[in-house]
Amino acid sequence: MSANEHESMIKTPKQLITVMVLAFVVPVVAMIMLAQLVIGGARSNSTTAEFSDEAVRARIKPVADVNVQFGAAAAAGPRSGEEIYKAVCSACHATGAAGAPKFGDKAAWAPRLARGFNALLTSATKGKGAMPPRGGDSSITDAELKAVVEYLTNAGK
Repeated sequence: MSANEHESMIKTPKQLITVMVLAFVVPVVAMIMLAQLVIGGARSNSTTAEFSDEAVRARIKPVADVNVQFGAAAAAGPRSGEEIYKAVCSACHATGAAGAPKFGDKAAWAPRLARGFNALLTSATKGKGAMPPRGGDSSITDAELKAVVEYLTNAGK
């Protein structure tokens, strides 16, 4: 082995500084150039219409919108007991889910009817067991709730 094999290629402080600066600058410049290539390539292949405000808003728009309307049911007029039953109550009372008495099942409704209409109306208003107050639909008015309880009890007689 010769003595030159173990010597460093950097012999002066100026060479050391040059190597250190290049070791930092070259990768940074390479990353900037790569980013410009990617960004520039994406823009050159697309039209300006894809970057318009409307197009961007359409791409990032939420999956659903919340639309809260107070008094919408009252504006449309009172719903019948049958309409409310089909829209709200049938989810449990048609199948007997969560212990709900089935629509038209006279045996299941008999003990409830024995307590009286007002007791049933109170249970429907405040909730009972797994049934939430007003069947889970807070937009049901008192008159509509009374109509749906009448509809259910008439079918259970």
